[in-house]
Amino acid sequence: MNPESVAEPFPGVWKPNPASSVPLFEQLRLNIIERADNGTLAPGTRLPAVRNLAAELGVAPHTVARAYKELEAAGIVATRGRNGTVVCARDEAWSSLSAAAADFAAAAKARGASFAEAVQLLAAAYDRE
Repeated sequence: MNPESVAEPFPGVWKPNPASSVPLFEQLRLNIIERADNGTLAPGTRLPAVRNLAAELGVAPHTVARAYKELEAAGIVATRGRNGTVVCARDEAWSSLSAAAADFAAAAKARGASFAEAVQLLAAAYDRE
């Protein structure tokens, strides 16, 4: 087997940034969404158990549990009891929307908007008729 073809296990070298204004659970949630969208977390990939991932990332188990709960509510992962939490299949429409969100986030950051300001702009745009 070619070592370059073996995917690095989640989360790899990624760690949440405790200095960020974005809450730790949200950083983890966004990272999983990005990886699910770009295919580095393929559908059916089993995510680490809450306590194991919390220990690896240096965060409280509640942080990981909250991220997993919100991901499950959004249909990005499914929790199957003792069989763990797995990444769900995504459709093209969701990937397109995710790409648009990434573009918006990059534009907001480039213009110096904080996360809270970007969310306010998005909420205002979402509520427009």
